[in-house]
Amino acid sequence: MNNQILTVSELNSLMKAHIESEPLFMNVCIKGELSNYKIYPSGHHYFSLKDSGGSLRCVMFRGNAQKLRYRPENGMSVLAYGRIAVYERDGAYQLQCSQLMPEGTGDLQIAFEQLKAKLNQEGLFDREHKKALPVMPERIAIITSSAGAAVHDMIRILGRRWPMSRVLLLPVRVQGVEAPPEIAGAIRYANEFKIADLIITGRGGGSIEDLWAFNDERVARAIFASEIPVISAVGHEPDVTISDFVADARASTPSNAAEIAVPDCTDMRNHLNKLETILTQSVASKLKSYRERLSYIGSKPVITEPTVQIDNRRQNLDYIFRRLIAAQESIISVSRRNFISLAASLDAMSPLRVLSRGYTVASKSDGETIKQASELNKGDRINLRFSDGEAGCVVESLKLNS
Repeated sequence: MNNQILTVSELNSLMKAHIESEPLFMNVCIKGELSNYKIYPSGHHYFSLKDSGGSLRCVMFRGNAQKLRYRPENGMSVLAYGRIAVYERDGAYQLQCSQLMPEGTGDLQIAFEQLKAKLNQEGLFDREHKKALPVMPERIAIITSSAGAAVHDMIRILGRRWPMSRVLLLPVRVQGVEAPPEIAGAIRYANEFKIADLIITGRGGGSIEDLWAFNDERVARAIFASEIPVISAVGHEPDVTISDFVADARASTPSNAAEIAVPDCTDMRNHLNKLETILTQSVASKLKSYRERLSYIGSKPVITEPTVQIDNRRQNLDYIFRRLIAAQESIISVSRRNFISLAASLDAMSPLRVLSRGYTVASKSDGETIKQASELNKGDRINLRFSDGEAGCVVESLKLNS
């Protein structure tokens, strides 16, 4: 037996050359479940594909990994495309993956759901962040392709519905890798220079690949950061993009966005005509009411015959004057009678009345009235007052009652 002695490195090199030259292994598609998925600082992705019977080590180098539109996760069932290669240092074969597709669901749909969940968790879809659209915008910025039919439909409808608005077109690409930064940049430009009161951004319908620029995170964050209200007008009714969730308002089509953006001048004119009719009727009704009231007041005697009213008032004053005079005379008469009665009573009690009946009042020389005989002494000079005069006397004798 002639056994050739090989080093480990030589054997690994032979295995590498043999396996990597096999046409079957140059372009393979492997179905499996992602496991141990890791992204290194170099940008390379390392993971394993496994099924119920085995496991395969895989690597996706940075150039291919940058093309991924979604974030691979452990447990995800995928189809991995690439070539089988041998890592000589370990003597192990692996799949050098060039493309990684989710099984059953497209990679774009996975990327859409992942970004939607991420932005929703951050609050970018919350209603509290939605800004109210201006009722009658003076300037409208349309951010879309200048070559598409959508922009012409929007300009036509805006001009028909509300010709007072000025429409500004910011042309951008709406498809391809250059589209997201151009759309986001146009939104930031409109805000920085305050060129509009309202922004409409979107494009016509298409596949998910065609609409992907409006599922880009950069565009979504630019819409969220916009101080100017934004209407998202992407595709047709069934099409929904991340921009629709973030925007302040969503239109089912670009034409619908133009209808949402401005009022219809015909409807506004009809509404104003109705208001004018209501206002005219209201003013006419008020004038009629005021005329009737004026006519009623004008028919009053105070207006038609003012002198009669004055004469009536004079007559009333005379009547009141007579009543006051009668009341005054009655009060004086009663007071006079009371006075006479009181005077009579006073006169009846007067000492002079007693004197007129033959009595006298005795008083000392100093004028003090003598009330008792015991107050006198023999020889005292006293004064006697009569009803018709006075007399001076000397006490010659005293006789006191025992």
